Amino acid sequence: MNKRTGADGGEERGGRPAKPMRGRAGRMKNGRGSGRAGSGAVRLWGRHAVEAALKNPDRSHRKLWATREGVESLDGELPADFPVEWAQPADLARLVARDAPHQGLVLECEPLDDMFLADVLDNDPLRPVIVLDQVTDPHNVGAIMRSAAAFDACAIVTQDRHAPPESGTLAKSASGALEILPWVRVVNLARALEEIAEAGYWRIGLDGEADATLGESLPTGPVALVLGAEGDGMRHNITQHCDAIAKLPISHAMESLNVSNAAAIALYAAATRATD
Repeated sequence: MNKRTGADGGEERGGRPAKPMRGRAGRMKNGRGSGRAGSGAVRLWGRHAVEAALKNPDRSHRKLWATREGVESLDGELPADFPVEWAQPADLARLVARDAPHQGLVLECEPLDDMFLADVLDNDPLRPVIVLDQVTDPHNVGAIMRSAAAFDACAIVTQDRHAPPESGTLAKSASGALEILPWVRVVNLARALEEIAEAGYWRIGLDGEADATLGESLPTGPVALVLGAEGDGMRHNITQHCDAIAKLPISHAMESLNVSNAAAIALYAAATRATD
């Protein structure tokens, strides 16, 4: 389900915004890499990521490398004609990122299709939108996806650039959430925030220097939670496109939280607020 958008407008082609191009990595050296195979394919590994991809009807699969134990750990049986190449753990280790915990399963598949922002904004006050401004670590983005899926967010929005691509590393950190959480990738994040506002969402940017807390700033209606990269935080232009800036009320003994931890807390706060 995760797809990208032309929320920035883009050039019109046939009366529809053009989809921004997302670069594909080239063939991995010695078979290793972050989970982006040649010819535009993606390699996923680990039981949760592979199992979720196999169950996703929107995912096209190419091939599964696996140990017998790995396949036995899956929930459900593979179709009889599914392309499986049996391998030893050491062979699988050569197909994935160094020291990646593949758990006896490596799946090569097609990237998920694109999605437009308007297709995922359901205006449900119980389902927030997560917007990430130049958060580039795939482990963090994957962890945020996992929390967003757990708290029933309607989508995660990132830039097409300055954000990690779909990959095995991200999918492993997302623990299956990559397959069920809509991921909208935009060229112009500020313009996407404008579209989110037009859809009726209150946009709250998280910043540790804010005066108000998140609890004080949360509305009863639909909300978009905007988080910036660790260290730099949100860019000025993105801050200007937020309706409110808020902080998490953490102890002065700690300067900040990891962005994925901050996202999980913000999602919990949004999920437990009064919406009547």
